[in-house]
Amino acid sequence: MTSVVPGGVDCDLHPALPGLQSLLPYLNDYWSDQVTSRGMVDLVSQSYPPNSPITARPDWRPTQGKPGSVVADLTRQALDPYGTRFGICNPLYGVQMVFSEDMQSAFCSALNDWLAREWLDKDDRLRGSIVVPIQSTEKAVAEIERCAQDKRFVQVLMLVSGDMPLGRRIYWPIYEACERNGLALGVHAGSNYHNQPSPVGWGSYHAEDYVGNSQAFQTQLTSLIIEGVFAKFPNLKVVMLESGFTWLPTYLWRLQKFWRGVRMETPWVDRSPQEIVRSNVRFSLQPVDGPPDPAMLERVIDHMQSEDLILFSTDYPHWQFDGEAVLPDGLSSDLVRKIMIDNPLATYPRLNA
Repeated sequence: MTSVVPGGVDCDLHPALPGLQSLLPYLNDYWSDQVTSRGMVDLVSQSYPPNSPITARPDWRPTQGKPGSVVADLTRQALDPYGTRFGICNPLYGVQMVFSEDMQSAFCSALNDWLAREWLDKDDRLRGSIVVPIQSTEKAVAEIERCAQDKRFVQVLMLVSGDMPLGRRIYWPIYEACERNGLALGVHAGSNYHNQPSPVGWGSYHAEDYVGNSQAFQTQLTSLIIEGVFAKFPNLKVVMLESGFTWLPTYLWRLQKFWRGVRMETPWVDRSPQEIVRSNVRFSLQPVDGPPDPAMLERVIDHMQSEDLILFSTDYPHWQFDGEAVLPDGLSSDLVRKIMIDNPLATYPRLNA
């Protein structure tokens, strides 16, 4: 088993909101009354079915409530065993599934305040991601500006499957706010389910939805590059969370080939896609989608042609690795240090503050 090094940064932790009632103290009187009078209990997505084995390890499940809903459990199970210096909390709660712009905005603000008070305040190692109401770019930017005053927020969190490609210019004010405030943009696996999660329609089973996320990441990465996001915002760092990474070499080969053939259409893409990815895009480690043979995994990483692309993550409380083997076998000690410490600190400038 590859050994971790102390002082690492866990870039993908999932604190679980017990239920919509937990947001009531962080909502104003109007929205609190709306939740109560409508009898709203929870916003449920089936991206991680509660009883699925990959949702949580058996020993990470509390006797009551959702896995990952207790701060002490997270620190004891995900931070302490690996000597983690910082852990970035990415709350995956269904606020972005709401269609109403005003309700979505209110719920996102409440979720961010809940994260700060109930989690970040309780352990100095924890950092947070700002969940934004993606229905309204104006409201999303306002929420970024509000939360960015708290330096413990290091990232803005969006879902990989939403209403439109992420490179579209309607989202550019969000990216400008990220770059100006020194915030990374985290794009996480999942969907608001406003549209079919596959380009050919709705699947029948969880496996179809889960495997299809890698296709969504490739589509969004193409959009961000070809639409010119990184030409406009050259200092923006985009982190693909729970995306996998072994698909990257063949994907980049294909994108590079066709970009060269039709580059007259997008003259603002003034660098090759390979160069853009290596300078501006990062990928969380877990779940590792590589082959179990260490030599084969090493070849895949060599084909990525950079040791700067992968960021350490446990994906707590989701469980995608064997036992405590949060790092795949066969990684050199130098690469482990880059994945666990150097790469995250270079990606999230607010951690250095």
